Amino acid sequence: MHVRFLLVDGRKMSKSEGNFFTIRDLLLKGYKASAIRLALVSVPYRHQLNFTFDGLTEATKAIERLRTFRQRLTSGCFAAGENAELQEAARKAQADYIAALSNDLNTAEARAPIFDLLRAANTAMDQGQLLAGDRDAILKVLASFDAVFDVVEDRDAEPTRRALEWAEQAGRLADVAPGLLNRQSLGDEAIDGLVAERTLAKKQRNFSRADQIRNELAEKGIVLEDSKDGVRWKRK
Repeated sequence: MHVRFLLVDGRKMSKSEGNFFTIRDLLLKGYKASAIRLALVSVPYRHQLNFTFDGLTEATKAIERLRTFRQRLTSGCFAAGENAELQEAARKAQADYIAALSNDLNTAEARAPIFDLLRAANTAMDQGQLLAGDRDAILKVLASFDAVFDVVEDRDAEPTRRALEWAEQAGRLADVAPGLLNRQSLGDEAIDGLVAERTLAKKQRNFSRADQIRNELAEKGIVLEDSKDGVRWKRK
């Protein structure tokens, strides 16, 4: 996507200003590729973009909300049927999303209906009013959103791995954010295995081992969330 103007904290980006960052620089600072992408498309392409680290933090939080929401949908157990209000909310969100994109690719406006749907669906899940048909309809809207924004599906590990590989080869590991190497050392399968071991330890009332696993994962930037639908995890 072409960005007509780029400012960093309100100043023109340039090496002489000391505010020139490459994508690799940001990855080595610990920011996720998906957050960088979402921050860069946070304004319509014809508008000036003021890039800030606060904006990156906001984008990171927004993506965490989307991923946690989808995980809640896909891991939950829902009764058969449809809730008419949620079906209408999903239909409206999809229509408004497409309308915003059709309006000269207004990416800022396109985000709003997706998060409106997220809030409505989370409330319905909390109240036990979201049904299996609603889950399916909402997941289709999320898939449509991700087909353009590409941030809900977690593909962040590989760009970070390549950046770390470059830093090692270039002798630039000193530029890597503290803890980033440690956080990247665990793959998804290894995390799933530890989560399963912790669940078994809790069933066997081996709480010391369960706490130890939680602490080990926390040290590597893995956050566990216990819910009635099971254990969810995410990377910081």
